Amino acid sequence: MATISNLQELYVDELKDLWSANDQMTRALKKISPQATHPKLKSLLEASPAGINKHTELLKTLIEAQKQTVSKEHCKGMEGLVAEAIKHTIDEAPAKGAVLDAAIIAQYQRMTHYGITGFGTIAAFARALKFKGDSDKLEVAVKDMHGADDLMTEIAEAAVNLKAVGG
Repeated sequence: MATISNLQELYVDELKDLWSANDQMTRALKKISPQATHPKLKSLLEASPAGINKHTELLKTLIEAQKQTVSKEHCKGMEGLVAEAIKHTIDEAPAKGAVLDAAIIAQYQRMTHYGITGFGTIAAFARALKFKGDSDKLEVAVKDMHGADDLMTEIAEAAVNLKAVGG
């Protein structure tokens, strides 16, 4: 990565970083999804990669629009979150059932919150740079992520956490 000297360069760098974050989360979810036992949770986890891929395509389009090489830069932040997610849901996971489902939801939400923050930040950069079309599209992606996060909270609070209390 070259030295960043202005907001437009930082914007593109963040787009590339988020592309990597999305790819890492998608790979993690493919490993974690089979561990889920609650049907609605399992369904949401299996559907998530399609939404993430849609956001990745947006990132690629925005990078290309900046006349930059369409490539990603490895995201070490998501690397750490994915390592934790795999540890807590596969390597050192609770026994199958509601407690494992609760752990899966917690890890999913941590990774999703990283995406919400990242996409929200680049939407703000796009607004500052007067890239209105970019910022509008990025805000839609943030709303999508909030929606998925809200569904996870609903599953957790309405079913999984209550069941997990009993072990």
